[in-house]
Amino acid sequence: MSPERKVDVPVYDLSLIRRIWEVRAKKHKQKQKKEQERVEKSALAKIDRQWQYRIYCKKMKSKELNQLHHYLERSALTDIQPCTECTDDQQQSQQDQKDPDQNKLVFQLDGDRWLDFPKELQWMTYLQEWYVRGTKIRQLPDYLALFAQLTILEIPKNAIRELPPEIGKLTELRKLNASYNHLSRIPPELGDCENLEKLELTGNRNLSELPFELSSLKQLVHLDIAENRFVSIPICALRMTSLQVLDMSNNQLSDLPEDMDRLEQLVTLFLHKNNLSYLPHCLTKITTLKMIVVSGDELNCIPTKLCRNPDIKFIRLYDNPAGEEQRKKREEEQKKKKEEEKRRRWREQKEEVKDSREKEFMEAYISSLENRETVPCATTKVSISCLL
Repeated sequence: MSPERKVDVPVYDLSLIRRIWEVRAKKHKQKQKKEQERVEKSALAKIDRQWQYRIYCKKMKSKELNQLHHYLERSALTDIQPCTECTDDQQQSQQDQKDPDQNKLVFQLDGDRWLDFPKELQWMTYLQEWYVRGTKIRQLPDYLALFAQLTILEIPKNAIRELPPEIGKLTELRKLNASYNHLSRIPPELGDCENLEKLELTGNRNLSELPFELSSLKQLVHLDIAENRFVSIPICALRMTSLQVLDMSNNQLSDLPEDMDRLEQLVTLFLHKNNLSYLPHCLTKITTLKMIVVSGDELNCIPTKLCRNPDIKFIRLYDNPAGEEQRKKREEEQKKKKEEEKRRRWREQKEEVKDSREKEFMEAYISSLENRETVPCATTKVSISCLL
């Protein structure tokens, strides 16, 4: 190639190409979501589930039906029961339109005798509230996504080890309480529950982070992740713009982020039983803040505006005085041990210096003997003492 030949190099704006692909991916995702919603809301699938349950009820004995009613509380007749005449369905639909809350089904399950969910539950797809407490159940059922009308999911104090990704299909969910289980992670699909208002994950112990996808929970008002292993406030929590109550007590926090003023609607902040030594000045910029609860044992730097603001209840919790006295005693004992150790080392250094001086004198004495013409036939014992 001759040096005078010019080559035209095309230059493209990669951001334009990236934007085109992002738009296409977003449209494809929306299309898939609409298709999935269409299938889930299909009348044929709902009718099929209802008839399957009616057929199942006809095969059950009266004793089994009584057991079924034991954990299902009903306030009125619903289309879940087998009906023989069309007029009954019409009357029931009219009654539902007059009083929709009267038709609400509540599922309750408690006691350590339960190891799994009853199989009859899979046909109760129009339940609106679940209350499962104190059981030995380890996982939620695979058919959880069928409960599209579920608004409250209370599953505290069980043995649940993980939340299934299908929980993201519960788009009507308003409250989720999975406290005191054995959760070590939260599925990113929970971020699809955009109507969620209250999330409680207290006391799972092995939980140390939340997925970034939870940032889409813009309706969340109450977030409780106390008694876990968080070393910092999750990034997704700082993007929950409607958050009013944040409980991160009894974790392993050592500091707070400098952009906490992003939580513009925060009212209550619980931070006690952490390792905080200071509070950032950005907290004074949150105008809605009304109460802060912290541990006062190690906290030594607090913005003056927080303490003197009459609109903020600043509460500092200290440890038990008896425990404080014991801590002081331990500190004094450790201090005494350190002083004794320092004295011992000082004595050893003093002896080392004394030995080195004696050695130097003996070497000088021996070298002087070598330079003499006559060596003494006898020498007396020389005693040396060095005073420092």
